Amino acid sequence: MSKICIKNGVYRNQPVRGVTFSLVQGFRTGAKGNYVTVKSDGYFGPEFGNVRVRVESIEDIEFVEGNAVTKENTVVEFKPQPHVETDEEAMTRIRERFEILTEMTKATVTGDIRAMIVSGPPGVGKSFGVETEIEKACLFDKLAGKRLRAEVVKGSATPIGLFQTLYKYSDANCVIVFDDCDSILLDDVALNLLKGALDSGKKRTISWLSESSALRREGIPDRFEFKGSVIFITNLKFDQMKSQKLRDHLDALQSRCHYLDLTLDTMRDKILRIKQIAKDGVLFQDYEFDECVQDEIIEFMNTNQNRLREMSLRMALKIADLRKLSVLNWKRLAETTCMRTA
Repeated sequence: MSKICIKNGVYRNQPVRGVTFSLVQGFRTGAKGNYVTVKSDGYFGPEFGNVRVRVESIEDIEFVEGNAVTKENTVVEFKPQPHVETDEEAMTRIRERFEILTEMTKATVTGDIRAMIVSGPPGVGKSFGVETEIEKACLFDKLAGKRLRAEVVKGSATPIGLFQTLYKYSDANCVIVFDDCDSILLDDVALNLLKGALDSGKKRTISWLSESSALRREGIPDRFEFKGSVIFITNLKFDQMKSQKLRDHLDALQSRCHYLDLTLDTMRDKILRIKQIAKDGVLFQDYEFDECVQDEIIEFMNTNQNRLREMSLRMALKIADLRKLSVLNWKRLAETTCMRTA
């Protein structure tokens, strides 16, 4: 219900000034003058319900929330303006998400979190943060000459290949990262294996019930307990899939593990992410560019955002290569090699 403040009014010869009421009926003109009908809310006594407060003009009534009172004796819906996120607020949101990604990856490496799905557009650095933590986890294994306890699997994976990988890294201290392996989600057998690995139960048993000479040859049992951790990195947004069948499967995956959406949904978000990485001194650190040159590259990308083949950190580095190649002609080179034809 709308609320109004009566700045200057009268009810039964009692002055009403600066009091907020719930609005019942908008500004009206009657035989005794102008008035507005409000809920008493106990202001005039417990026995009063809706009352008419006389006012001199519409100016004596101030909108507080809900609907606005107008001179046309009608109530017009008030639509508050939504908050527009500033660039600084957006960059803070994006930075926080990537900090959470790093924290969650560390927890997955230690086994405190057993499974995580990371969703975000290509080329924004989601794989880089995860792989950095995985490399740290494997550093002592490399120094000791031991088998690495983590692996990053990129590209497609067959069901039998997935089963073999899960067995290889099934120990409690192992981590498997599936990066850009969305084909797993489109294969029912592979998808069911992944569900088993991501299961939230205390004991996760993975089974292969079909005959396989490959498993026999490598001495892999057709049933084992998976104690490792899994990180699945994807470009898909699970809650926006149109296929109901696939959505049901994805919902099942989400229910089994942590799901982190990096919320880089717009072109503006991607540009701000690029600015953020550049500002941190990471993006162009191998080019020895001064800040003006970095800003020039990002501004070029911003200006041509609708023509670039993609808006990503990879594209920023491609353009940086051209800037280093030719100080005078890099923009023309970028237009030719990095943009779609008009």
